[in-house]
Amino acid sequence: MARSYTLQAPPPSSSGIDYSSELNEQQLAAVTSPGGASLVIAGAGSGKTRTLTYRVAWILEQGVPARSILLLTFTNKAAREMTERVHTLIPGAADGLWGGTFHSIGNRILRRHPEAVGFRQGFSIMDREDAEDMIASVVAKEGIVSTDKRFPKAGVLSDIFSYSINTGFAISKVLVEKYRYFIPLAQDIERVQTAYESRKKEANSMDFDDLLAKTLELFLMNPDIAAQYQRQFQHILVDEYQDTNRLQSELIDLLAAHHGNVMVVGDDAQSIYSWRGANFENILRFPETHPGAQVFKIETNYRSVPGVLDVANAAILTNENQFPKNLAPVRKPHPIKPALVALPNNNQQAAFVAQRIMELSDEGVPLEQIAVLYRAHYHSMEMQLEFTRRGIPFSITSGLRFFEQAHIMIRMQPGIGNKTAETLWQKTSAILDGKTNFRDLSGLKVPAKAQKSWDQFIHTLSDLAPDSGPMKPSEMISCVLFAVYEDYMKEKFPNYDARHEDLVTLQEFAGQFETTSDFLSQLALLGSLETADAFADAAETEKVTLSTLHQAKGLEWKVVFLIWLADGMFPSSRSIEDPRALEEERRLFYVGVTRCMDELYLTYPEMRLATGYDQSFYSPSRFLREVPESLFECWEVNQAPRTFSSARHEDGEIPF
Repeated sequence: MARSYTLQAPPPSSSGIDYSSELNEQQLAAVTSPGGASLVIAGAGSGKTRTLTYRVAWILEQGVPARSILLLTFTNKAAREMTERVHTLIPGAADGLWGGTFHSIGNRILRRHPEAVGFRQGFSIMDREDAEDMIASVVAKEGIVSTDKRFPKAGVLSDIFSYSINTGFAISKVLVEKYRYFIPLAQDIERVQTAYESRKKEANSMDFDDLLAKTLELFLMNPDIAAQYQRQFQHILVDEYQDTNRLQSELIDLLAAHHGNVMVVGDDAQSIYSWRGANFENILRFPETHPGAQVFKIETNYRSVPGVLDVANAAILTNENQFPKNLAPVRKPHPIKPALVALPNNNQQAAFVAQRIMELSDEGVPLEQIAVLYRAHYHSMEMQLEFTRRGIPFSITSGLRFFEQAHIMIRMQPGIGNKTAETLWQKTSAILDGKTNFRDLSGLKVPAKAQKSWDQFIHTLSDLAPDSGPMKPSEMISCVLFAVYEDYMKEKFPNYDARHEDLVTLQEFAGQFETTSDFLSQLALLGSLETADAFADAAETEKVTLSTLHQAKGLEWKVVFLIWLADGMFPSSRSIEDPRALEEERRLFYVGVTRCMDELYLTYPEMRLATGYDQSFYSPSRFLREVPESLFECWEVNQAPRTFSSARHEDGEIPF
């Protein structure tokens, strides 16, 4: 239960800061609040960073030494930005402030006490590649891998270990939740993790997760060391609290145990990272876990026009587990209401977005102020193709451009390195001589441990080109995926699900072509097209942003297109039957809407073109159906020869 309090008028500032005029009423209440535990629910675009910065300045002005303030963030950029702002507000007063990411603060503490957690002075920190190399070495030494079973590669093992450490879940539970295909290997995976922990100490090296885990271990096993830091940090401030995991929340509570002055700032409506271990319960239950905590809400939004905020407020209402809030606009209404656009199919969705972007550019909207956002990377395929065809410059932050991804590996077979692969290629070319008699390759000599998979490889190639002639491209992709590549991806890549979806999309794209040569020619053409013709005068930075919603968090654009808003796509099919997952998907939709400053376009295809007659039909996302129709402006999109014409109208029914 949050306690009540009386807000006193702030005393005169020795630095000359006029808090009352520089902060709105809600921000001022949080910034000048008394000590103790406090939760600041800062809505999207409400000035969260400003609130934290002025809070630090306020604490300094109360006579608290800078070294007694701990400011925890999730990025070095955020820490630098806030520290620099404090220096600007009160020059010199912030010298000695402990500000940085959880991991950087953990590193700073561990450097002082490495022996207490079994390491030596001067320990090294391994990056992702170093950690994977060590894990691979441990696997080899343990003698676990054999030719009769698939064992996860080092990258996948690293992700399994990391999720286990940050959530506190046992390896067996992690496998049940995220890697069910490796459940039979649970004991072997646990064995590797134990050996990996020992190897790190032998090498005096920590990985990224150790900077959190070992810091917590240090405090729990050494109460005297913990007490030193508990006394030092009189005030602890935490940014983006909704993204904290188990380790981070326990560290915060442990460090705040002496003084009890901890202010956490975040937005429960933007908690979207459970897949990497973030615990939504940390922010939701803060008033329960910190009895007497004050709760402040900052709901004045400086980013978006009223129409966009109306959609955002309505969209998040359906979530049961949340702190109710209502974003209030400062800006005036925009002439164009949020547009709901239903398209006949996925290709026409891409065509509409591309044409509308070209129109916006002609109207003077810079390309770098336009973003196309989506739930998953594979949703961007048609957009990449359409932008390339039309010469629209774009940058993609959700991953590699679709046709730059190395899905097909040269050295997939175990025991075949570069030299052996080159030899096999030369012999294969000589035997085939341009033909497709792949069974003739069965006599080639390969390393013993590669024999089984090589035989399977030849069998698959023979299936692709039977005596009746080669399969169609889409059928080839399906065959390879089923026969060999699906298992290979599970073993090799931590992002198996995303890669699988990419290949399913590629298969559907391939369905447009009858022959492999036509398909490959089109891919080569798309890969080599320049995008400068239509925007020859555009600067290098003038590019439309393509991004997943997860990577768009914290950013903003004047114009935002949210695409693929269809049930099964967004929300994803996996989340629809899980209430907790569905609520996180709805928060993700809320994040997408609140990235928009001026014009918002919400689109979905009614059908997805696929191979032959295998089309998929879609219903609009339930998130759209939860928003009152009056908040949208429906657009009818009519296909004219070689172009699209967009007719706006407000009175037509939404096609639900």
